[in-house]
Amino acid sequence: MSARSDAITVGAVAYHPRIVTIWERFRTYFAEAGVPTDYLLYSNYERLVDAVLSGEVEIGWNTNTAFVALERRLGREARILGMRDVDAAYATVLVTRRGEAFDDPRALAGRTLALGSRDSGHAAILPLHYLRRHGLDAAGVCELVRFDSDLGKHGDTGDSELRVVQAVAAGEADAGALGDATWAAFRAAGLPATHGLEVAWRSPIYSHCNFTALPGFDPALAERWTAALLAMDRDDPTLREAMDLEGVRRWLPGDRAGYADLFEAVEAQERAEAAT
Repeated sequence: MSARSDAITVGAVAYHPRIVTIWERFRTYFAEAGVPTDYLLYSNYERLVDAVLSGEVEIGWNTNTAFVALERRLGREARILGMRDVDAAYATVLVTRRGEAFDDPRALAGRTLALGSRDSGHAAILPLHYLRRHGLDAAGVCELVRFDSDLGKHGDTGDSELRVVQAVAAGEADAGALGDATWAAFRAAGLPATHGLEVAWRSPIYSHCNFTALPGFDPALAERWTAALLAMDRDDPTLREAMDLEGVRRWLPGDRAGYADLFEAVEAQERAEAAT
């Protein structure tokens, strides 16, 4: 099934009602920019990946976990059209109760670590991967508490990370993993559970969401759509609300370098699961 029509079709996941507000405004913007664009919403990223592969949509607005899944099924040939500024410099943090931070994450051996949804790159998959690099096999030497409250959304709702923070604050976990952007948003909102917590450890930088197309997507059309995306200006009062709701100040060109660690982490996780 092909998505080509008068408009380019973008697929996104409806993890919050604000997604409609965002894409209604973006649809108007792309039409005014000369690249008519429509959107389809899906209940989960697995459905979205399938939709990109089948041609039901031409562009997927993917999490990093969804991008890796799509890339692996394509033989690493997907076309990245763009990403948010925040997506190019993402990190995971481990939070603890104030005064209980550690200099070396290996201090968590024998203690309890709270993780977000197991399909979340930033709140579950990459934390375990980076801790292993630091000499801590958390899956083997820690008691893991997982909050799989938004499976299929890859952590987009923030609900599982909220539960992580609440568990640490309540003394139900010694440390908890969540995205640095989520932590900053919780702090900015004055979330009570964050008041007695502090960041004990920060991961290396990696990339998060991106707009992904199949390798056969018309290069000229891709160039025009990406040019319009990159030209989106937050200083335009008609765009500011939608861009703020999407958490973007400016759009950046696609760069696959920031996904290498997640590829490695997903493959290592699959090997470990196959061995059990």
